[in-house]
Amino acid sequence: MLPQLLIGLAELAIVPGQLQVCIYLDGCTDGSADLLAKSASTLPFRLTVRSGPERQPANAGAARINAMNMGLRALGDADGLLFTTDADTVPQPDWVWAGRQALSLADVVAGMIVRADAEADPEQSRVEQYYDRLYRFRRSIDPVAWEAANTHHFSGGANLAMRASAYRGIGGFRPLPCGEDATLLDDAARAGFRVRRDANLRVETSSRRSGRVAGGLAGSLRAIDAGRQNRVSDPRGGAWQWHAQAVARRSFAMIDQMSVRVAVGERLGLTADHVLGVARDCPNAEAFAMRIVPAAPVFCDAVTLSEAEDLLAMLDGGTCGIAA
Repeated sequence: MLPQLLIGLAELAIVPGQLQVCIYLDGCTDGSADLLAKSASTLPFRLTVRSGPERQPANAGAARINAMNMGLRALGDADGLLFTTDADTVPQPDWVWAGRQALSLADVVAGMIVRADAEADPEQSRVEQYYDRLYRFRRSIDPVAWEAANTHHFSGGANLAMRASAYRGIGGFRPLPCGEDATLLDDAARAGFRVRRDANLRVETSSRRSGRVAGGLAGSLRAIDAGRQNRVSDPRGGAWQWHAQAVARRSFAMIDQMSVRVAVGERLGLTADHVLGVARDCPNAEAFAMRIVPAAPVFCDAVTLSEAEDLLAMLDGGTCGIAA
């Protein structure tokens, strides 16, 4: 799959010389290093390749940290733009352009991830469509100025773009076996950075079933193949949390008023002093909303996908109110 990535990168609509590609080979034993060495002289961009120890335990977070560190070294002191994707993924020709446009409005951008041969996996498509609707519902409850009109739910490392200064400010990826990408976005929001999900930033990834990391897309597809029923979080719990975050976001500018602190505290089961203490540690309303609101204390059990779809339809239709 790696040759297809190289073709996609070579076809990006950018000014020659503006792109440097850094590839980290994570314990590869499949000849990728030789392929890249033979291809380097034919590519219309600068290519840097680094290989980790062969057959090392899979750790997506550690691998992505190594790749991003290569990018940071290539940028030096410049606050350039960092894009990250995967070796089995092909970006659209306007990938960099769309990322630049999105980063003029935000600090970190999660792009759309389209699976090749998605029609062969309708159940996974159904899951993805549900989460897209759920995320749009979230933004209807708690809108932010930097969100894309064509937003989505994806948070995968196969399609992320960010300012180098934001990446450094977040503290980078965590060395997690999986979920390092979604965690980065959560860490960014908690630090007060503007996280945008933008479907104009598009890549196509494989529907492969082989993968070394538990919890990734390959594992999800294998589980569907095995007939495992999808269970997801109850959307009513999400609605509780997002309503509370919207209140916290609106309250931040007035947090010096005792009545505002008391109201936020009563909603969340916190003292006014606790609310003020958190607010004083936050650089802006985004950070405050993400830090002060806990996980939902209600609707904590997982439900079937069918149940979740029905519940979301009621919530989005305004027929089921959720009090924060």
